[in-house]
Amino acid sequence: MTDETLTVDDELLARARTHAREVVDEHDLELEVGALEWAVSSRARRRAGLCRWDADREVATIVLARRAYERYEWPEFAAVVRHELVHALEFQRFGESGHGERFRELAARLEAPRRCRSFAEPRYVLRCRGADCDWRATRHRASEPVRTPGRYRCGDCGSALEVEHADSGRRWETASGYGGAKAALGEDW
Repeated sequence: MTDETLTVDDELLARARTHAREVVDEHDLELEVGALEWAVSSRARRRAGLCRWDADREVATIVLARRAYERYEWPEFAAVVRHELVHALEFQRFGESGHGERFRELAARLEAPRRCRSFAEPRYVLRCRGADCDWRATRHRASEPVRTPGRYRCGDCGSALEVEHADSGRRWETASGYGGAKAALGEDW
């Protein structure tokens, strides 16, 4: 394989694996880097990375998002790799992983964020309709609260919700409003 045939995915994986080895060596981690599997997601839109655990095979697979690699500067993407390494270490040692105290301690040691920022703009914004409440949440997919906001209430104050289609600014408060917005926007949905 020549340099001319290398893809962005090849570059991403090579840099991630190299960084992983450096982190393990520098911090003297009990992580079996050679036992990790690596993959690239071309579909991910919000999550820059994830670590899957196959308990039957006892193998952790770190999946990194190509779009995040293309949008982030290397220091931020390297932090994503370190975040996923924390998960891989927890899986290898304990058979489980989360974002609890054990995770937070090791992530702080590796200068890895507890949460990685989204690298894509959300398609939808959910907002509380309460006069004195400024609760909001973003979504990248048409989840149940996006499609049927009338069935949900603000977790802070209990008021009704509305949803905004971020690109068009079109808003709705009911399932029929969602259907109407989707139909009206057609291909721009």
